[in-house]
Amino acid sequence: MNLIDLLLWGIFPYIVLTIFIGGHIYRYQRDQFGWSTKSSEFLDKKSIKIGSQLFHWGILIVFGGHFLGLIVPVELYNALGISEHMYHTVALVFGIPAGIAAFVGLILLYYRRFTVKRVRATSSKGDWAVLFFLLIVIGSGISATFANIDAHGFDYRTTIAPWLRGLFVFHVQPELMASVPVWFKIHVSAFYGIAVVWPFTRLVHVFSLPLRYMRRNYVVYRSRTRKA
Repeated sequence: MNLIDLLLWGIFPYIVLTIFIGGHIYRYQRDQFGWSTKSSEFLDKKSIKIGSQLFHWGILIVFGGHFLGLIVPVELYNALGISEHMYHTVALVFGIPAGIAAFVGLILLYYRRFTVKRVRATSSKGDWAVLFFLLIVIGSGISATFANIDAHGFDYRTTIAPWLRGLFVFHVQPELMASVPVWFKIHVSAFYGIAVVWPFTRLVHVFSLPLRYMRRNYVVYRSRTRKA
């Protein structure tokens, strides 16, 4: 393990995590009214439908796959009798279509933001930064998946997964990332960028579940003129 590996996989993650958590706290304290999706649907409703649906549904499935692959220990799969080949096959069957759907949806959203004048005029630097990093994250993720179709290839559940889980319990193991293929390293590094800009962009809406809306009182509308 060299100094670059130590910086990238042992020190940078905590810098990124500090900005991610601290940025959200700062944003919530300073800009609660700006804590939203800043939806541009009212500017152009027609061209957003397909791209938004593809991206959001695709990314939800991708996140689910990342949770099962990175957070759930490989030992649990072994205890349940799920072999590496079985896991790998299921991951490819669901992961590749979901990743492609998210990527195509993102391209459509990028094209819309660039070509629709009203949407482009109201786009912030944060909007473009989010699109840029998402393109790299999803693109590198798809590339890494296709490059690792062989079931006997690289198993991220024994390298990236324990490295990631170790960060949250302060058991830093940057040496686990030393032998990781370059596409996976680009994928993880690009997510650093997403995490850093996340608190300062519209991505904060991911953590805004409308739970209070379901408990609110009904809004009653009454006519000003009463019938006799």
